[in-house]
Amino acid sequence: MTLSAKPRVLVLFGGRSSEHAVSCVTAAGVLEAIDRSKYEVVPVGIAKNGQWSLVSLDPSQWSLRSTVLPEVPVSPESVVLATASDGGAAQELVATATERMPRSLGAVDVVLPLLHGPFGEDGTLQGMLEMADIRYVGAGVLASAVGMDKHYMKVVFASAGLSVGPYEVLTDREWSRNRSGCLERAGKLEFPVFVKPARAGSSMGISRAASPAELEAAVETARQFDPKVIVEAGITGREIEVAVLQGRGLDEPRTSLPGEVAVQPGEHEWYDFEAKYVDGAAAELSCPADLPPDVTDRVRALAAHAFDALGTEGLARVDFFYTPAGELIINEINTMPGFTPISMYPQMWAKSGLTYTELIDELIELALERKTGLR
Repeated sequence: MTLSAKPRVLVLFGGRSSEHAVSCVTAAGVLEAIDRSKYEVVPVGIAKNGQWSLVSLDPSQWSLRSTVLPEVPVSPESVVLATASDGGAAQELVATATERMPRSLGAVDVVLPLLHGPFGEDGTLQGMLEMADIRYVGAGVLASAVGMDKHYMKVVFASAGLSVGPYEVLTDREWSRNRSGCLERAGKLEFPVFVKPARAGSSMGISRAASPAELEAAVETARQFDPKVIVEAGITGREIEVAVLQGRGLDEPRTSLPGEVAVQPGEHEWYDFEAKYVDGAAAELSCPADLPPDVTDRVRALAAHAFDALGTEGLARVDFFYTPAGELIINEINTMPGFTPISMYPQMWAKSGLTYTELIDELIELALERKTGLR
Protein backbone atom coordinates (compact mmCIF):
# COMPACT_ATOMS: atom_id res chain seq x y z
CA MET A 1 0.00 0.00 0.00
CA THR A 2 1.27 3.46 -0.90
CA LEU A 3 0.52 5.85 1.92
CA SER A 4 -0.65 9.38 1.38
CA ALA A 5 1.79 12.18 2.19
CA LYS A 6 -0.58 12.86 5.07
CA PRO A 7 -2.12 9.50 6.03
CA ARG A 8 -5.92 9.43 5.93
CA VAL A 9 -7.35 7.91 9.10
CA LEU A 10 -10.92 6.64 9.06
CA VAL A 11 -12.23 7.10 12.61
CA LEU A 12 -15.05 4.58 12.83
CA PHE A 13 -17.50 4.59 15.74
CA GLY A 14 -21.07 3.98 16.88
CA GLY A 15 -22.17 0.53 15.85
CA ARG A 16 -24.99 -1.94 16.40
CA SER A 17 -24.13 -3.09 19.91
CA SER A 18 -25.50 -1.96 23.27
CA GLU A 19 -22.24 -0.01 23.70
CA HIS A 20 -23.10 2.40 20.88
CA ALA A 21 -23.09 5.49 23.11
CA VAL A 22 -19.80 4.51 24.78
CA SER A 23 -18.24 4.26 21.34
CA CYS A 24 -19.47 7.76 20.47
CA VAL A 25 -18.00 9.18 23.68
CA THR A 26 -14.69 7.47 22.91
CA ALA A 27 -14.74 9.01 19.42
CA ALA A 28 -15.32 12.47 20.90
CA GLY A 29 -12.11 12.15 22.90
CA VAL A 30 -10.09 10.88 19.96
CA LEU A 31 -11.40 13.52 17.51
CA GLU A 32 -10.46 16.19 20.04
CA ALA A 33 -6.93 14.88 20.62
CA ILE A 34 -5.73 13.40 17.31
CA ASP A 35 -2.93 15.37 15.64
CA ARG A 36 -4.68 17.00 12.66
CA SER A 37 -1.35 18.39 11.40
CA LYS A 38 -0.11 14.82 10.93
CA TYR A 39 -3.27 12.99 9.84
CA GLU A 40 -6.26 13.71 7.66
CA VAL A 41 -9.25 12.48 9.64
CA VAL A 42 -12.34 10.98 8.01
CA PRO A 43 -15.11 10.47 10.61
CA VAL A 44 -17.58 7.70 9.78
CA GLY A 45 -20.38 6.75 12.13
CA ILE A 46 -22.32 3.49 12.19
CA ALA A 47 -25.97 3.96 13.13
CA LYS A 48 -27.74 1.40 15.30
CA ASN A 49 -29.32 -0.11 12.18
CA GLY A 50 -25.83 -0.77 10.74
CA GLN A 51 -25.72 2.10 8.23
CA TRP A 52 -22.32 3.75 7.66
CA SER A 53 -22.31 7.47 6.95
CA LEU A 54 -19.97 10.45 6.89
CA VAL A 55 -20.53 12.41 10.11
CA SER A 56 -19.41 15.57 11.85
CA LEU A 57 -15.80 16.08 12.92
CA ASP A 58 -17.03 18.19 15.83
CA PRO A 59 -16.18 16.25 19.02
CA SER A 60 -18.90 18.01 21.02
CA GLN A 61 -21.58 16.28 18.94
CA TRP A 62 -20.42 12.88 20.24
CA SER A 63 -19.60 13.73 23.84
CA LEU A 64 -21.70 12.83 26.85
CA ARG A 65 -23.88 15.85 27.52
CA SER A 66 -25.24 15.57 31.04
CA THR A 67 -27.04 12.20 31.00
CA VAL A 68 -28.06 12.36 27.32
CA LEU A 69 -26.34 9.53 25.46
CA PRO A 70 -25.01 10.43 21.99
CA GLU A 71 -26.15 8.45 18.96
CA VAL A 72 -25.16 8.29 15.29
CA PRO A 73 -28.26 9.22 13.27
CA VAL A 74 -29.53 7.43 10.19
CA SER A 75 -28.48 9.44 7.13
CA PRO A 76 -29.92 9.83 3.61
CA GLU A 77 -26.42 9.12 2.30
CA SER A 78 -24.54 5.90 3.09
CA VAL A 79 -20.82 5.17 2.94
CA VAL A 80 -19.48 1.89 1.58
CA LEU A 81 -16.08 0.41 0.84
CA ALA A 82 -15.45 -0.14 -2.84
CA THR A 83 -12.62 -1.22 -5.11
CA ALA A 84 -10.33 1.73 -5.69
CA SER A 85 -10.78 3.45 -9.03
CA ASP A 86 -7.22 2.50 -10.03
CA GLY A 87 -8.06 -1.19 -9.65
CA GLY A 88 -6.18 -1.60 -6.38
CA ALA A 89 -7.40 -3.06 -3.12
CA ALA A 90 -10.86 -2.26 -1.80
CA GLN A 91 -9.85 0.74 0.20
CA GLU A 92 -11.84 3.58 -1.30
CA LEU A 93 -14.84 5.11 0.46
CA VAL A 94 -17.87 5.81 -1.71
CA ALA A 95 -20.95 7.76 -0.68
CA THR A 96 -24.25 6.56 -2.12
CA ALA A 97 -27.78 7.91 -1.95
CA THR A 98 -31.09 7.24 -3.67
CA GLU A 99 -31.44 8.94 -7.05
CA ARG A 100 -27.91 10.33 -6.84
CA MET A 101 -24.69 9.26 -8.52
CA PRO A 102 -22.18 7.66 -6.14
CA ARG A 103 -19.31 9.96 -5.18
CA SER A 104 -15.82 9.00 -4.12
CA LEU A 105 -14.58 10.11 -0.73
CA GLY A 106 -11.07 8.93 -1.57
CA ALA A 107 -8.90 6.14 -0.26
CA VAL A 108 -8.05 5.63 3.40
CA ASP A 109 -4.71 4.43 4.72
CA VAL A 110 -5.78 3.08 8.08
CA VAL A 111 -8.97 2.54 10.10
CA LEU A 112 -9.19 3.46 13.78
CA PRO A 113 -12.16 1.32 14.88
CA LEU A 114 -13.47 2.81 18.12
CA LEU A 115 -16.22 0.22 18.41
CA HIS A 116 -17.13 -1.67 21.55
CA GLY A 117 -19.02 -4.94 21.75
CA PRO A 118 -20.43 -7.22 19.03
CA PHE A 119 -20.18 -6.17 15.37
CA GLY A 120 -17.08 -4.11 16.04
CA GLU A 121 -14.85 -5.53 18.75
CA ASP A 122 -15.57 -9.22 18.22
CA GLY A 123 -13.64 -9.97 15.01
CA THR A 124 -16.48 -9.33 12.56
CA LEU A 125 -15.27 -5.88 11.50
CA GLN A 126 -11.65 -7.01 11.63
CA GLY A 127 -12.44 -9.82 9.20
CA MET A 128 -14.08 -7.40 6.80
CA LEU A 129 -11.08 -5.07 6.91
CA GLU A 130 -8.69 -7.98 6.37
CA MET A 131 -10.66 -9.05 3.28
CA ALA A 132 -10.60 -5.46 2.03
CA ASP A 133 -6.81 -5.32 2.63
CA ILE A 134 -7.09 -2.23 4.83
CA ARG A 135 -4.80 -1.65 7.77
CA TYR A 136 -6.52 -1.05 11.12
CA VAL A 137 -5.70 -0.33 14.74
CA GLY A 138 -6.01 -3.10 17.30
CA ALA A 139 -6.35 -6.84 17.59
CA GLY A 140 -6.93 -9.14 14.63
CA VAL A 141 -9.83 -11.49 13.96
CA LEU A 142 -9.09 -14.34 16.37
CA ALA A 143 -7.82 -12.23 19.28
CA SER A 144 -10.82 -9.92 18.94
CA ALA A 145 -13.28 -12.82 18.89
CA VAL A 146 -11.74 -14.65 21.84
CA GLY A 147 -11.25 -11.44 23.81
CA MET A 148 -14.94 -10.60 23.34
CA ASP A 149 -16.19 -13.97 24.62
CA LYS A 150 -15.60 -14.21 28.37
CA HIS A 151 -16.00 -18.00 28.22
CA TYR A 152 -13.36 -18.79 25.60
CA MET A 153 -11.14 -16.02 26.96
CA LYS A 154 -10.93 -17.93 30.25
CA VAL A 155 -10.26 -21.21 28.42
CA VAL A 156 -7.28 -19.67 26.60
CA PHE A 157 -5.95 -17.98 29.74
CA ALA A 158 -6.18 -21.19 31.78
CA SER A 159 -4.37 -23.14 29.06
CA ALA A 160 -1.64 -20.47 29.09
CA GLY A 161 -1.07 -21.02 32.80
CA LEU A 162 -2.90 -17.95 34.09
CA SER A 163 -5.11 -18.26 37.18
CA VAL A 164 -8.84 -17.78 36.51
CA GLY A 165 -11.67 -17.72 39.01
CA PRO A 166 -14.51 -20.28 39.26
CA TYR A 167 -17.32 -19.79 36.72
CA GLU A 168 -20.19 -21.45 34.91
CA VAL A 169 -21.45 -20.86 31.36
CA LEU A 170 -25.17 -20.95 30.55
CA THR A 171 -25.94 -21.23 26.84
CA ASP A 172 -29.27 -20.29 25.30
CA ARG A 173 -30.07 -23.91 24.49
CA GLU A 174 -29.25 -25.11 28.01
CA TRP A 175 -31.34 -22.34 29.58
CA SER A 176 -34.30 -23.09 27.31
CA ARG A 177 -34.16 -26.87 27.91
CA ASN A 178 -33.27 -27.06 31.59
CA ARG A 179 -33.49 -23.77 33.44
CA SER A 180 -33.58 -25.41 36.87
CA GLY A 181 -30.46 -27.41 36.06
CA CYS A 182 -28.63 -24.25 34.99
CA LEU A 183 -29.60 -22.49 38.20
CA GLU A 184 -28.55 -25.48 40.28
CA ARG A 185 -25.15 -25.62 38.56
CA ALA A 186 -24.50 -21.89 38.86
CA GLY A 187 -25.85 -21.89 42.41
CA LYS A 188 -22.96 -24.09 43.55
CA LEU A 189 -20.57 -21.16 43.06
CA GLU A 190 -19.61 -19.12 46.10
CA PHE A 191 -21.86 -16.08 46.52
CA PRO A 192 -22.02 -13.26 45.75
CA VAL A 193 -21.70 -14.00 42.04
CA PHE A 194 -21.54 -11.67 39.05
CA VAL A 195 -23.83 -12.60 36.17
CA LYS A 196 -22.67 -11.24 32.82
CA PRO A 197 -23.52 -11.36 29.13
CA ALA A 198 -20.70 -13.48 27.72
CA ARG A 199 -20.08 -11.10 24.82
CA ALA A 200 -20.70 -7.57 26.03
CA GLY A 201 -18.68 -4.90 27.79
CA SER A 202 -18.90 -1.54 29.58
CA SER A 203 -20.72 -3.37 32.40
CA MET A 204 -23.84 -3.66 30.22
CA GLY A 205 -26.29 -6.23 31.57
CA ILE A 206 -24.15 -7.22 34.56
CA SER A 207 -25.83 -7.97 37.88
CA ARG A 208 -24.52 -8.89 41.29
CA ALA A 209 -26.49 -11.75 42.84
CA ALA A 210 -25.99 -12.04 46.59
CA SER A 211 -27.90 -15.32 46.93
CA PRO A 212 -29.36 -18.15 44.82
CA ALA A 213 -32.76 -16.44 45.09
CA GLU A 214 -31.46 -13.51 43.02
CA LEU A 215 -29.78 -15.65 40.39
CA GLU A 216 -32.64 -16.26 37.93
CA ALA A 217 -33.51 -12.56 37.57
CA ALA A 218 -29.82 -11.74 37.08
CA VAL A 219 -29.53 -14.32 34.29
CA GLU A 220 -32.61 -12.91 32.55
CA THR A 221 -31.10 -9.41 32.75
CA ALA A 222 -27.88 -10.63 31.14
CA ARG A 223 -29.84 -12.50 28.45
CA GLN A 224 -31.31 -9.21 27.27
CA PHE A 225 -27.83 -8.45 25.93
CA ASP A 226 -26.56 -11.91 24.99
CA PRO A 227 -28.22 -15.37 24.97
CA LYS A 228 -24.95 -16.79 26.29
CA VAL A 229 -24.35 -15.93 29.96
CA ILE A 230 -21.38 -16.42 32.25
CA VAL A 231 -21.72 -16.60 36.02
CA GLU A 232 -18.55 -15.81 37.95
CA ALA A 233 -17.91 -16.45 41.62
CA GLY A 234 -17.18 -13.29 43.55
CA ILE A 235 -13.49 -12.97 44.38
CA THR A 236 -12.30 -11.10 47.44
CA GLY A 237 -9.48 -8.90 46.31
CA ARG A 238 -8.39 -5.57 44.94
CA GLU A 239 -9.10 -4.80 41.27
CA ILE A 240 -5.79 -4.11 39.54
CA GLU A 241 -5.56 -3.14 35.87
CA VAL A 242 -2.66 -2.86 33.44
CA ALA A 243 -2.62 -1.12 30.05
CA VAL A 244 -0.70 -3.01 27.37
CA LEU A 245 0.67 -1.56 24.14
CA GLN A 246 2.17 -3.66 21.36
CA GLY A 247 5.91 -3.31 20.96
CA ARG A 248 7.44 -1.99 17.75
CA GLY A 249 8.75 -4.65 15.36
CA LEU A 250 9.80 -7.73 17.35
CA ASP A 251 9.86 -5.90 20.68
CA GLU A 252 7.97 -7.29 23.66
CA PRO A 253 4.60 -5.73 24.62
CA ARG A 254 4.87 -2.56 26.68
CA THR A 255 3.00 -2.32 29.96
CA SER A 256 1.90 0.68 31.97
CA LEU A 257 2.18 1.13 35.68
CA PRO A 258 -0.69 -0.82 37.25
CA GLY A 259 -3.79 1.07 38.30
CA GLU A 260 -6.47 0.40 40.86
CA VAL A 261 -10.10 1.49 40.72
CA ALA A 262 -11.71 2.34 44.03
CA VAL A 263 -15.49 2.83 43.90
CA GLN A 264 -16.44 5.58 46.32
CA PRO A 265 -19.03 4.77 49.01
CA GLY A 266 -22.52 5.68 47.88
CA GLU A 267 -24.87 4.45 45.21
CA HIS A 268 -22.46 2.05 43.46
CA GLU A 269 -21.61 -1.34 44.97
CA TRP A 270 -19.20 -2.07 42.12
CA TYR A 271 -17.72 -0.46 38.98
CA ASP A 272 -20.90 -0.42 36.88
CA PHE A 273 -21.83 1.60 33.75
CA GLU A 274 -22.97 4.65 35.74
CA ALA A 275 -19.74 4.70 37.75
CA LYS A 276 -17.63 4.39 34.59
CA TYR A 277 -19.27 6.95 32.32
CA VAL A 278 -21.92 9.04 34.06
CA ASP A 279 -21.05 9.67 37.69
CA GLY A 280 -17.61 11.25 37.51
CA ALA A 281 -17.20 11.19 41.29
CA ALA A 282 -18.14 7.52 41.66
CA ALA A 283 -14.68 6.04 41.22
CA GLU A 284 -11.09 7.03 41.79
CA LEU A 285 -8.03 5.73 39.93
CA SER A 286 -4.83 5.19 41.84
CA CYS A 287 -1.86 4.84 39.50
CA PRO A 288 0.58 3.49 40.30
CA ALA A 289 -1.41 1.18 42.53
CA ASP A 290 -0.04 0.80 46.03
CA LEU A 291 1.55 -2.62 45.60
CA PRO A 292 4.81 -4.22 46.73
CA PRO A 293 7.48 -3.83 44.00
CA ASP A 294 7.56 -7.57 43.30
CA VAL A 295 3.77 -7.66 42.83
CA THR A 296 3.95 -4.67 40.48
CA ASP A 297 6.54 -6.48 38.38
CA ARG A 298 4.54 -9.69 38.45
CA VAL A 299 1.21 -8.16 37.41
CA ARG A 300 2.87 -6.32 34.52
CA ALA A 301 4.54 -9.53 33.34
CA LEU A 302 1.25 -11.43 33.59
CA ALA A 303 -0.55 -8.71 31.61
CA ALA A 304 2.03 -9.00 28.81
CA HIS A 305 1.68 -12.80 28.95
CA ALA A 306 -2.11 -12.54 28.62
CA PHE A 307 -1.68 -10.13 25.68
CA ASP A 308 0.56 -12.63 23.89
CA ALA A 309 -1.56 -15.66 24.85
CA LEU A 310 -4.43 -14.31 22.74
CA GLY A 311 -2.14 -13.10 19.95
CA THR A 312 -3.31 -9.56 20.64
CA GLU A 313 -2.05 -6.60 18.61
CA GLY A 314 -2.25 -2.88 19.14
CA LEU A 315 -3.70 -2.37 22.60
CA ALA A 316 -5.48 -4.07 25.47
CA ARG A 317 -6.35 -3.53 29.09
CA VAL A 318 -5.87 -6.57 31.32
CA ASP A 319 -7.74 -6.75 34.63
CA PHE A 320 -6.75 -8.80 37.69
CA PHE A 321 -7.87 -9.50 41.23
CA TYR A 322 -5.10 -9.26 43.83
CA THR A 323 -6.23 -11.42 46.74
CA PRO A 324 -5.28 -11.15 50.42
CA ALA A 325 -3.31 -14.38 49.94
CA GLY A 326 -1.14 -12.65 47.34
CA GLU A 327 -2.65 -14.38 44.29
CA LEU A 328 -3.13 -12.55 40.99
CA ILE A 329 -6.25 -13.93 39.32
CA ILE A 330 -6.99 -12.67 35.82
CA ASN A 331 -10.50 -11.31 35.34
CA GLU A 332 -10.51 -10.35 31.66
CA ILE A 333 -8.78 -8.71 28.73
CA ASN A 334 -10.40 -5.87 26.79
CA THR A 335 -9.03 -5.53 23.26
CA MET A 336 -10.74 -2.17 22.72
CA PRO A 337 -10.89 -0.68 26.20
CA GLY A 338 -12.69 2.50 27.07
CA PHE A 339 -10.66 5.19 25.36
CA THR A 340 -12.10 8.49 26.51
CA PRO A 341 -9.56 10.89 28.08
CA ILE A 342 -10.80 9.85 31.54
CA SER A 343 -10.89 6.12 30.82
CA MET A 344 -8.55 3.79 32.66
CA TYR A 345 -6.43 2.83 29.65
CA PRO A 346 -5.33 6.36 28.61
CA GLN A 347 -5.04 7.45 32.22
CA MET A 348 -2.63 4.64 33.08
CA TRP A 349 -0.46 5.48 30.07
CA ALA A 350 -0.55 9.17 31.01
CA LYS A 351 0.73 8.23 34.47
CA SER A 352 3.38 6.11 32.75
CA GLY A 353 4.64 8.99 30.59
CA LEU A 354 2.59 8.73 27.36
CA THR A 355 0.02 11.45 26.73
CA TYR A 356 -3.40 10.82 25.17
CA THR A 357 -2.37 12.38 21.85
CA GLU A 358 0.93 10.46 21.83
CA LEU A 359 -0.95 7.24 22.56
CA ILE A 360 -3.29 7.77 19.60
CA ASP A 361 -0.31 8.52 17.39
CA GLU A 362 1.52 5.38 18.53
CA LEU A 363 -1.49 3.17 17.83
CA ILE A 364 -1.88 4.57 14.32
CA GLU A 365 1.84 4.16 13.63
CA LEU A 366 1.69 0.53 14.79
CA ALA A 367 -1.23 -0.13 12.45
CA LEU A 368 0.50 1.52 9.50
CA GLU A 369 3.56 -0.68 10.04
CA ARG A 370 1.51 -3.89 10.17
CA LYS A 371 0.58 -5.80 7.05
CA THR A 372 -2.87 -7.28 6.58
CA GLY A 373 -3.42 -11.00 6.04
CA LEU A 374 -1.70 -13.87 7.81
CA ARG A 375 1.14 -12.79 10.08
